[in-house]
Amino acid sequence: ELMASLQSRLQVLWEEQELVLLEVRECARWGEELEVVVRDLCKPNEFERYMMFIGDLEKVVSLLLCLSSRLARVQNAMSRMDGNTEAEEKQSLNERHKLLSRQREDAKDLKENLDRRERVVSGILAKYLTEEQLQDYQHFVQVKTSLLIEQKDLEEQIKFFEEQLENLEQSIP
Repeated sequence: ELMASLQSRLQVLWEEQELVLLEVRECARWGEELEVVVRDLCKPNEFERYMMFIGDLEKVVSLLLCLSSRLARVQNAMSRMDGNTEAEEKQSLNERHKLLSRQREDAKDLKENLDRRERVVSGILAKYLTEEQLQDYQHFVQVKTSLLIEQKDLEEQIKFFEEQLENLEQSIP
């Protein structure tokens, strides 16, 4: 019953993932349309700034999500430590925790810098775009970010349930 339940949950997650991937492709098309408008209206250096921001948005958000999920896994492993845990494993987990914490703080700094750059890009676009186009741009940035988060969350859930299912299958003689 438990295996069937896990399989069912995985199926639901895979279907959700397919829907999110459709939304991601739709968002990418929307981004391409916006890119054409910005290229046509802005100066080349301003367009370059816009493109750099959009490219870095995905990289920085993905980095932050990745580091946060790795850190959560290390924290989970640390919470399962007990008196039987080898000193070497404890030390390894503590070192990984410190490293990932520092890296996540660095990624947060990158995100703050990216937020400042977004305000600069918005200021540039405000000179050229109509109010409606500017709102479309801002909505695009929000949707792109939320889709990245949703995509990563689904990947993590799928990975978790697949691991649970695999562990369960291995525990049955």
